[in-house]
Amino acid sequence: MFEFDVVTLSRLQFALTAMYHFLFVPLTLGLSLLLAIMESVYVMTGRKVWKEATQFWGTLFGINFAMGVATGVTMEFQFGTNWAYYSHYVGDIFGAPLAIEGLMAFFLEATFVGLFFFGWNRLSKVQHLIVTWLVALGANFSALWILVANAWMQNPVGAAFNPQTMRMELTSFTEVLFNPVAQSKFVHTVSAGYVTGAMFVLSIGAYYILRRRHVDIARRSLTVAASFGLASALSVVVLGDESGYTAGENQKMKIAAIEAMWETEPPPASFTLFGIPDLKSETTKYEIKIPWVLGLIATRSLDKPVEGVKALVERSEVRIRDGLAGYQWLAKEGGHPNAAVPPELEASMRDVGHSLLLKRIRPDIENATDAQIHEAALSTIPDVPVLFWSFRIMVALGFYFIGLFAVAFYLSSRRRCGKPWFLRMTMYSLPLPWVAAELGWIVAEYGRQPWIIDATMPTFLGVSNVPASNVAASLAAFVLFYSALAIIDVALIVKYVRIGPREAEADLQANGAPLLPAPAPAQTR
Repeated sequence: MFEFDVVTLSRLQFALTAMYHFLFVPLTLGLSLLLAIMESVYVMTGRKVWKEATQFWGTLFGINFAMGVATGVTMEFQFGTNWAYYSHYVGDIFGAPLAIEGLMAFFLEATFVGLFFFGWNRLSKVQHLIVTWLVALGANFSALWILVANAWMQNPVGAAFNPQTMRMELTSFTEVLFNPVAQSKFVHTVSAGYVTGAMFVLSIGAYYILRRRHVDIARRSLTVAASFGLASALSVVVLGDESGYTAGENQKMKIAAIEAMWETEPPPASFTLFGIPDLKSETTKYEIKIPWVLGLIATRSLDKPVEGVKALVERSEVRIRDGLAGYQWLAKEGGHPNAAVPPELEASMRDVGHSLLLKRIRPDIENATDAQIHEAALSTIPDVPVLFWSFRIMVALGFYFIGLFAVAFYLSSRRRCGKPWFLRMTMYSLPLPWVAAELGWIVAEYGRQPWIIDATMPTFLGVSNVPASNVAASLAAFVLFYSALAIIDVALIVKYVRIGPREAEADLQANGAPLLPAPAPAQTR
């Protein structure tokens, strides 16, 4: 039965705040680069229409950026309020990329955002273009360091447990930075952000063309968004394949759950295109499979098996038993200034994290029964139906984006993008990149459960010692506050889209918020 205890409420609060925050992040990533591309065209051609396009999309970027900052700051505070033991246990490692993100990437981005808005008539064309590219660079650097931190939770490299301090400590920052999971997550996530930005520009451009307003800016914006979006959508699918391979190497249970693959198949494993997972019978009904595809993605080979859920549960059971000896030694000797792991227990120490899964069943885990060990091993299975369907909807949307942007690219290159059926389809597709992005995070984070640090620390051990009522109250406050911010964000964007590119600046100045200074009269179209 679902219980609203401290662990569940803390997880729910972080999940909701992260998903609210990620409503703004992809658009920031995508629009920042599109702004740089459009302004580059303006500097190379000198045509005023490209400056007006950059300023208009920059207005919408500024609104979204401000909301992203407001929702992002509180997330890091939750590591201290709701996840105190996790912060204590891995703060030396996890805190480093977060600190670098704040000190380097966010300061870079925030500083040059101000220059972008107020520097149009104070900087030369080239100087302002450099500012715009630095805004885009800062946004991407922010994503890099956040994803480096997150990837360490998925694949904890470059760190070791110190029995004297009873904490994880950094051994190689280079390994943390060049974690293969971090590399694949970064390129996949930012590419998804580029798709979001491209779809945003494409949809609003289609709206203007349908209404026969600002057609000159809309057509040019649509052309840039179509080519940029097609390249980005193709990158998401190709780089998603790399994410599948890294997960196949490091998080085998996540892959098995995504595929609802209960038994280990002979290699190369098939990919289940469609099916209905049945948890009671531990089977997938009405399967439609594509031969070889999963084996090629997850193992890059034709002869390596992809292990099923049942085999991985058996392996977890072995690791739980093996880790008990290391746990018992730590219970006696851990925390002493001269504590050193005996050589014969080094292998057991690597499995202590698995033995800690028993803590949710009984406190004296060294006395766990066979049935309790099996129960703990079963807890390593994430929610199979959620992962199965989230992944398939995300992938289906990815291929839809490729098709849509391909059509947009073809029509715009032939100057035939005014077809009403295409413009309406594009407009209705606007929310879909956000749906795909949120589903991607569900697959990545929900698929890691029950671990807060994969195979090292169970999620339930990382929470703070606070009353559940406190977490519930803050959760309600966050939902109300973030919902208000989301409504304000949408309302402001809709307002300035309706106003239009050339009128938006006048409205901002009339209301005492001159975000975009008037363009210099000497410049020509």
